[in-house]
Order: sequence, then structure tokens, then C-alpha cells
Amino acid sequence: MHFIDLTSFPVWLNLLVLFAAGTVVWLSGTRLAHLADKISVQTGLSHVLAGALLLGAATSLPEIATTVSASLIGNATLAVNNLFGGVAMQLAILALIDFWLVRDGPLTFFSPAPVLLLGGVLLILQIALAVAAIAVGDVQVIAHIGVWPVLLAVVYLMSLYFMNRFPKRETWTPTRLPEHAGDDDGYNEARLPDDGSRMVLLYSSFATMCLLVLAGGWTVSAAADVLSEQTGIGSGFIGATLVAIATSLPEVSTTAGAVRRGAYTMAISNIFGTNTLEVALLLPSDLGYRAGAVVNAADGSAILMASLGIIMTSLYLWGLLERRDKSVFRMGVDSWWVLIAYVAGLTLLYFIT
Repeated sequence: MHFIDLTSFPVWLNLLVLFAAGTVVWLSGTRLAHLADKISVQTGLSHVLAGALLLGAATSLPEIATTVSASLIGNATLAVNNLFGGVAMQLAILALIDFWLVRDGPLTFFSPAPVLLLGGVLLILQIALAVAAIAVGDVQVIAHIGVWPVLLAVVYLMSLYFMNRFPKRETWTPTRLPEHAGDDDGYNEARLPDDGSRMVLLYSSFATMCLLVLAGGWTVSAAADVLSEQTGIGSGFIGATLVAIATSLPEVSTTAGAVRRGAYTMAISNIFGTNTLEVALLLPSDLGYRAGAVVNAADGSAILMASLGIIMTSLYLWGLLERRDKSVFRMGVDSWWVLIAYVAGLTLLYFIT
């Protein structure tokens, strides 16, 4: 279902469409994240809930658009691999930001908050359940909805609940704290006086950026679907690379912005929270896919990318637990292992698709 027949375009023009749509996603997503931050300050939402719900949902809009549109056009492989490829891509983003922006030590050394460990464990739980769903298969019960996607959505909501109620008094305290460990939120803007017109403007701008991100994400998915046919490259590889890169642009901007402010904990929690939501997006994907349960149409490439997400998350959890104050060529040892795992995973994906 394309508003423009992209199949009549040559490969170079579809690549240009993909690039243009990705640019719209980048610019709109960056603005959207800034507006979400302002709304969270004005409404007084808790930092954890605001980061996981507002920021996570806002930056996940491209994934929602591309996943649902890929399902509606019947390309389940593109839809599922976009989600799992996005999980791995965003973890790789943390490694690149560790190299790019963190100067005084590894990113995980500057992130001593125990709540991050909970976030990583919940993310692994989500991905493991998704792998089990693909392995076992699914049965649709009501209106094209399978059992597993509903369960994953419930686990995501429970994750938000447990992250939000994580005790203010930490259950354990890390030693050797760095002098400039980031605040839990990193967003220290003062709350402005309550003004109805200001809030209306904020919400209107937020809604406008949402529409732009959705339109850009939809176009990215349509162009990627056509490119996979024109180039002969599998939809699984296209979904896990080109589409995942385009739809991860908002996470790049928001994570980099958090690190620039010294909010290292916020940077990691943003990625963990967004990835947890990514897996839960199998529910709207299941709703859009008319040929049956979407997990039944997933193949070995989806299991590979999901497993890669578990491996990369585990490596960062290892780094958060060890908190090793040592960098190699300006990047933490854990980030190096994450990048190596990501490159190895993409190499395997290319050869099996």
C-alpha cells in the first residue's frame, strides 16, 4: 500500500527517497525529543517514567510507522527485523557515543545507578520472550491478535511500573564514584509558571512532529521494501540495517544530547527503555499483518538479530556491574565488545539472508 508507486522509480531514486525520509525523521525526531523533555518538566512526571514513556515513545515513532506499514504491505520479515535490528543498532549507538563524546573514562563507569541493571534485565526478558514466541509459534485469538504480542505488551507495561517504583533509597551503592557522575535525569530546566496557552502550543508542536515522524517512517518502510526487491538483498538484511539506521536517528540525537549534558545514566536508560518498547511493538505489527500471526512469518534472521540484542545488552550489563575505569582508544572495553558483536552479527545476517 504505497501512496506513490515506488516500484516505477530506479534504485538511485528510491535511495534518495529513503535518505530524504530519513532526514525528516532525524529533524522531526530531534525536535520531538526536545518537546517531550519540556512537557515532562512542565507536568512534573518522574524522571524514569518520563524518560521511558515520553522520550522512549516519542523516539520510537519511526519504528511504529515502519513496522506497521511493513506489516500492512505483507512484509513480515522487514517488520520484525526492523524491530530486532533496531535493538542491536541502538546498543551499538551507545558504543559509538562512548567513543565520540565521553572523554574521561568509559560510559558505564559514569553510570552508577542500579536502576540501569533492572532496565537491562527487563530488556533481556522481553527479547527472550520474543525468541520463544518465534520458536514456538502463535495462535491468533481475537481480531488478528496473537497471544505472544499481547504478553510482550503486558510485560512492557509492567517494566514501566517496576522502573518507576524502583526504590529511591538504592538497594546497594557502587564504590569509586567518579567526580562528575551524571544526574539521574540530566534535565535541569526550571519549571515555568503554568500557562494554558504555553501548554497548548507545546502539545500542538508535539503532535505536529509526531505526524512528520510517522510520515517519514512510513516512507522509509515503503522505500526499503521496494529496494529489497530491486537489489535482490533480503528484506531481513534491509530491515536490520538501512531501516534500522533511519529509524534510530532520533535515539542518536537524544542519547548524544544527554551525554553532552553529563546525564550518562539518562543516556543508557533511554536506550534500554526504547529497546523494551521496540519488542512490545510486535503487537501493532501483529494487528497490521493480515496473513496470520506475524511471529509465525519471522525467520532465522529475526532469531539471530534478537539473540544479538541479548548478547549486546548482557555485555553492557557486565560493564555496568564491573564499572571498569579503563578505556582503549577512547572507548570502554565493554563498548568495544559490543561493537565487535554487532559487526559479527551483521556479517552472519548478510550470509544467511
